[in-house]
Amino acid sequence: MIIRRYSSSDCAQMAELFYWTVHSVNAKDYTKEQLNVWATGQVDLARWDKSFSELYTVVAIWEDVLAGFGDIDRTGYLDRLYVHKDYQRRGIATAICDSLERAFPVEKVTSHVSVTARPFFQDRGYLVQREQQVVRGGILLTNYVMEKRLSRNV
Repeated sequence: MIIRRYSSSDCAQMAELFYWTVHSVNAKDYTKEQLNVWATGQVDLARWDKSFSELYTVVAIWEDVLAGFGDIDRTGYLDRLYVHKDYQRRGIATAICDSLERAFPVEKVTSHVSVTARPFFQDRGYLVQREQQVVRGGILLTNYVMEKRLSRNV
């Protein structure tokens, strides 16, 4: 597995990975209606590319396949972390998170975490700060604001 910085040429593959991951991996915790508003299949690639380019964004490559991606900003807000539905449980999310958590000299990392991803983040030492309901397309989705204090001097 290779973890490398994002390139604009990755964006379309990441959009497809995002859609299929949400609609398969998260299907056990969210309704079809919730999945459809979360990942509509209509990503604005120019907007995503701009966002990924402005953040610290990495992709995981597994045997020439873009198998995951994640991003974090300079304040320590980890926004997106997705692993291809066919590449789950291979250490990809762990490798991506390791890279993101080292990206900036921050005291803590915060993320809004899905019901599905909560156990992964808890296993990494993230603590639930609060449960929240996010509205997308008039539909409520449950997620958790989670935080991890980093044990390093900043």
